[in-house]
Amino acid sequence: MAFSLRTVLPRSIARPIPRIAPIALHRRYSSAGASAVAADNGEQPFFPDEPRAPIVKTQIPGPESQKAIERLSKVFDTRSLNMMTNYQRSYGNYIADLDGNVLLDVYAQIASIPVGYNNPSLLLAATSPEMASAIINRPALGNFPQHDWADILETGILSVAPKGLGQVFTAQAGSDANELAYKAAFMWKRQHQRGGSHIEFTDHEISSAMTNQSPGAPQLSILSFKSAFHGRLFGSLSTTRSKPIHKLDIPAFDWPQAPFPALKYPLDQFAAENAAEEQRCLEETERLIKEWHNPPAAVVVEPIQSEGGDNHASPNFFRGLRELTKKHDILFIVDEVQTGVGATGKFWAHEHWGLSSPPDMVTFSKKAQTAGYYYGNNELRPNKAYRQFNTWMGDPARAILFRAIVQEIKRLNLVENTAVTGDYLYNGLAQLAKKYPNEIQNLRGQGQGTFIAWDSGRRDEVLKRGKSVGINIGGSGEKAVRLRPMLVFQKHHADILLESLEKIFKS
Repeated sequence: MAFSLRTVLPRSIARPIPRIAPIALHRRYSSAGASAVAADNGEQPFFPDEPRAPIVKTQIPGPESQKAIERLSKVFDTRSLNMMTNYQRSYGNYIADLDGNVLLDVYAQIASIPVGYNNPSLLLAATSPEMASAIINRPALGNFPQHDWADILETGILSVAPKGLGQVFTAQAGSDANELAYKAAFMWKRQHQRGGSHIEFTDHEISSAMTNQSPGAPQLSILSFKSAFHGRLFGSLSTTRSKPIHKLDIPAFDWPQAPFPALKYPLDQFAAENAAEEQRCLEETERLIKEWHNPPAAVVVEPIQSEGGDNHASPNFFRGLRELTKKHDILFIVDEVQTGVGATGKFWAHEHWGLSSPPDMVTFSKKAQTAGYYYGNNELRPNKAYRQFNTWMGDPARAILFRAIVQEIKRLNLVENTAVTGDYLYNGLAQLAKKYPNEIQNLRGQGQGTFIAWDSGRRDEVLKRGKSVGINIGGSGEKAVRLRPMLVFQKHHADILLESLEKIFKS
């Protein structure tokens, strides 16, 4: 008899689950509120079984959460803990704790939840035989790729590849994706310097590499920008410039840091000043490319500097960067770990720029629930096996999940939803800014979906007070409040957020 995975899986695993919310959620949350929303504004909710509003029963953390935190702290570092979460009771745009509190989540696991907690479509993908096999038979993809790996990539990760970048190297996390892209850039640069991929390594290169000396370990660099965040591993950390706490006590590479434009707001009132600032930053970037003692093999940049304070620049600035990298024969890496997968009203944030040619590599993670970098140039493949390699080289289970995420995004037209909802939310915040000018300063993110932020003189208090009025919200940089809602965030959620923020501003 032919072997079938379905014959060895228990029925409870192999059977698809119904497309409904978890039973516990149905018992707790009434759809009456969502129906009222649809009647009021014509908007059809993506999660009809969500609560109609946040539920705040106790202070946060409440007594049950406090007990759980105390227990966890004995075996795990909880000093960065935001909230002890009950994921079995979290649903859609709402995050729940152990004390019956249910908050509107506009932080979404630091921008990492794409289509809602306990999304039924993802639950179906998670309980499929294909997923079960990927989890329990996790392959070392470089050596033993599963037979349908090409199909999984083509129908998922590569189906949303940035224009011109039809290949992918999968990874474990955002930091890992960036480091692998850096490695690819260095190998590409040295290959060009040697005269092509067919040129063999010299004995001197081979021996010096083993002692971390040049030429085997070349004196090259990756140029990044002030306030950038690209990860916390060794190479990515050397390009991270957001907060000292990330970098203290860790040896770092001698790599250059260019200034990122410090724009003034409102943008329409400072157009000339901002254009001059961007030109200044481009000129300094070019000077560093030409003069830095460890020449850059690539420039890496975030479309919006997220961890560093939600700093924006215009499409002209990024187009200028692209031209500089072409002029000086180095690579252009766009770090879309946080901005990618629909958050800015485009699937990839760099689509807003109108580039003359695609980036050389685009890194991704977070909302993709997997990681890696896209590329198009075959020269970015190392000339020999095992040069870009590790045991896992990604994870088919996470790639299958991303495929389901992509299907859900397309089914519900969530990129367009994010653009429309973002405009609605931005306009509401602009009205609040007029009413409370000391609370919302330098509002930014117009036309960038829900990727919106502003500065606050009492930022940390605003974040803390948020939970007391039913919202889970985050910050970035020294004083920015950043919004990172899910792609299923809609106008009626924006209304709740705006009302909750006004409660905070009045206090």
